[in-house]
Amino acid sequence: MPIVTWIGQNAGWRVAYLVVAAIFAATFVAVFLAVPAQAGNPEATLRRELRAFTRLQVWLALLIGAIGFGGFFAVYTFVSPMVTEVTGLPEWSVPLALVVVGLGMTAGNLAGGWWADRDVKAALLSLFGLLIVSLVGLVLTASNPVGLFGFLFLIGGSAAALSPGIQIRLMDVAHDSQSIAAALNHSALNTGNAVGAALGGVTVAAGLGYTSPAIVGVGLSIAGLLIALASFGLDRRRRGPRRPTDGQRPTTQPIGIGG
Repeated sequence: MPIVTWIGQNAGWRVAYLVVAAIFAATFVAVFLAVPAQAGNPEATLRRELRAFTRLQVWLALLIGAIGFGGFFAVYTFVSPMVTEVTGLPEWSVPLALVVVGLGMTAGNLAGGWWADRDVKAALLSLFGLLIVSLVGLVLTASNPVGLFGFLFLIGGSAAALSPGIQIRLMDVAHDSQSIAAALNHSALNTGNAVGAALGGVTVAAGLGYTSPAIVGVGLSIAGLLIALASFGLDRRRRGPRRPTDGQRPTTQPIGIGG
C-alpha cells in the first residue's frame, strides 16, 4: 500500500492501478503453479453450509466484524489528509504513515492469532478496548507527529489483532457450516470498510474536520464491543449454570468457543 501510494503520487493513479493488477496476476500464477490441489470435503454440501445463515450467533459474529472493524477503516480512509492537513507534515510523509499502520497490522495479526488461540473472548473484548483507547488518543494528539504515528501503529495493531479472533468465533458458532463461515469473515470486514469509510466521509463533508472520522471510529468500535458482549452473554444464557454435585455450591460453567 505505501509503495503503490507513492507510485500514484508520482506517476498517476492509472499507473498505480496497473501495478496492482500486475501484482494480482503474478500472485494468481504463483498460486496456480505452487499450491498443490486438495480434495474437497464431500460432506460439505451447499445445503449444510447455508444453514449457517439460520444461526443468530453467526449473524452476531458477522456484525462484530462489519461494525466493529469499521472503526479502523473510518480512520484509515482519511490518513492522507490527516497527515497533511491536521499534523501539517509534507505529502511524502503519507506513505510513511501507511508503513507505520502496516507494521502495526503485521504485529497485531501475529499477536492476535496467538491470543485468540488461547482465549478468544478475552482477546476480542480486550482488543476492542485497546482500539477504542487508541482512536480517542488519535483524536487528542493528531496534531503532534509523535502522537499521530504512535496511535496509528496502535490502531493498526489492535484492529488487525481482532481479525483472527473474529475468524475463530465465526467458525465456532457456525458449527458444521465452517467452510462458508471462513469465507464470510472477509465479507464482514469489507462491509466494515464500506461502513467506516462512508460514515467518516459524512463527517468530513459536514465540515467537522479530518479527525472526525476517528470519532466515528470510536462509536463503531464501541458498537462492535457491545455486540461481542451480547454474543458471549448469549452463550452464557444458553449453557446455563452447572448443577451442584456432591454438596458443592452451584458454579457457572465457563464460556467456551466450541460448539
